[in-house]
Parts: sequence; C-alpha cells; structure tokens
Amino acid sequence: MTLAPTIAIYPGTFDPITMGHIDIINRALNLFDRVIIAIAVNPGKIPLFTLEQRIKMVKQCFPADYSRIEVAAVSGLLVNYAKQQGAKAIIRGLRAVSDFDYEFQLALMNRKLEREVDTLFLMPAFRWIYISSSIIKEAARHGGDVSELVPAHVNELLIATFSS
Repeated sequence: MTLAPTIAIYPGTFDPITMGHIDIINRALNLFDRVIIAIAVNPGKIPLFTLEQRIKMVKQCFPADYSRIEVAAVSGLLVNYAKQQGAKAIIRGLRAVSDFDYEFQLALMNRKLEREVDTLFLMPAFRWIYISSSIIKEAARHGGDVSELVPAHVNELLIATFSS
C-alpha cells in the first residue's frame, strides 16, 4: 500500500524572506514530503514588495528542492486552504516567548475550525532567532548590512529598493 504524501503549509507575508524562514522551511522538509509556502495576501498590510516579487524571491531560494516545494498566494482563512490542499499541518515559526501567545491563539482557532489540520511550531536555528522581516527592512532602509540575514538575491533587491 502506498501512502499519500504528507503536506504542510508554511504561511507568511515573506516581505522579504529571511534566513530564518529558510531554516524553518528546511526543517519542515525533514518532516513532510511537501511544503506549500503560502504567501499571505493581507489587505490590512502594505508590503514593501509586490506579491509577484515575493513569490519570485521565495522560488529562487529553493531550486534544488523545488519538486517538494510549492509557492502559492493565499487569501482568506488559511485553515480552509490547508484542508483544500490536503495538508496535515500548518507550520508556524517561533522566535521568542512573545510570539507564542499570539501563535497559540491562532492554533486553537484553527483547531476549532478544522480538527484534521494540526499546527506545528518550529524554532529557527539560534543564529536566526532574533531576525524578522520587519527588522531586516528597517536596517536595510537605513543602510545597514543585512547580507548575512537574507539570501543574496533578496539583499540585492533590498539595496536596489532603498537606494532609489
């Protein structure tokens, strides 16, 4: 008997994708057959990069593993999307204790809405634990060197965006 591949959803705005995000995705690939990177379309947020730019940035990070990774724009309830895709889990990254309260509430609501989809919390490697897209954008906006915190192509895009 052949089992269906296990699928996980890793949601976020990825504005921009960071080395912390990549670390979480690689950890998820060790646990699941496929990972769908769900780039959030959130009308309440005004991202620095367009949806198309964010999708391209993420795809460029995983050329070797692309057969196991899908990148999709997602709006609406994430748990509904996860169910439609046959995902068994939603991956959420935790950097600090302060993240846990909000993430725990989301996980409980998702569990209430769809009992078949679990939430799995993963922590990035210690060297990435302090970074976030917001902090990276702020540092880059003011000329800070974030080259070790994001992939090279993302760093180039940040430099081009803030130097114009």
